[in-house]
Amino acid sequence: MSIKPGDPLAHPAPKDIDLETLGLAYGFLGVLTFSLSLPATRLAVADLDSTFVGLGRAIVASVLAALLLKITRQPLPAQRHLPNLFIVVAGVIVGFPVLSAWAMQSLPASHGAIVLGILPLATALAGAFRAGDRPSAAFWLCSSLGSAIVVGFTVVTGGGVIQIADLALLGAVAAAALGYAEGGRLSRELGGWQVICWALVLSAPVLAVPVAIVVAQQGLHASWSAWLGFGYVSLFSMFLGFFAWYHGLAIGGVARVSQMQLLQPFLTLFASALFLRERITVLAVMTALVVVALVFLGKRAPIARAGDRI
Repeated sequence: MSIKPGDPLAHPAPKDIDLETLGLAYGFLGVLTFSLSLPATRLAVADLDSTFVGLGRAIVASVLAALLLKITRQPLPAQRHLPNLFIVVAGVIVGFPVLSAWAMQSLPASHGAIVLGILPLATALAGAFRAGDRPSAAFWLCSSLGSAIVVGFTVVTGGGVIQIADLALLGAVAAAALGYAEGGRLSRELGGWQVICWALVLSAPVLAVPVAIVVAQQGLHASWSAWLGFGYVSLFSMFLGFFAWYHGLAIGGVARVSQMQLLQPFLTLFASALFLRERITVLAVMTALVVVALVFLGKRAPIARAGDRI
């Protein structure tokens, strides 16, 4: 069986749904998957080394990616696509997983969720330069207000103290934004799931070295909950979630679909309370309502999509 990026089997789309709406739907599915990443990472790093959690999940996902590429007989990416794929690797396979795993050793998942609230603005910025999207002033206002609100939430709930782990999370935001925007851009040529699969396969030989060193030094003794968290970030956060996310970015536009990320901190708050028994405050709920309103307004703001060249 051979599936090409443009085949109906690869991306079936009902004709009565416009691409922007469909892109937002795929984007939400990806965000819903990613919203459990920090709670799952928090569980994993309780017993496992943060480097193993950050990079090891890519090794697991790369095996699945290689099998899928083989079964569907995907052609090798062109040489001109390799620099773009390496940007994806640096952003979402190395940068974000390692930095966020390190931060989750000392910060609660609920705190990390709000820091990541600025990810939509960062992704839109990266998309404006890399994907050719040109958001309007109204869009920037909605995105900026949403980001300012979630950052303000962090300051209020954190007592105004900025920790080194917070800086690591900010670095994770920058890495993820670049990887998301580049992946969405490249998905228009290679297909959404093909991008993450090739990025995983290309990075696996290099990432296997530090993972093997950590395993040799510290072993793999951990509780079932830690392995459950590691399994989630390996299968869903690092693999399946990107199928929906990159496809959404490709058909709906990086700047537009990245607005859905404004929901992620609050989905993560809910997951943190449900699985980690962290407390959700009234302030968090009220902030979520305001952010949802800004997402709606941002969807109505005009965005000019310029043709890009890869």
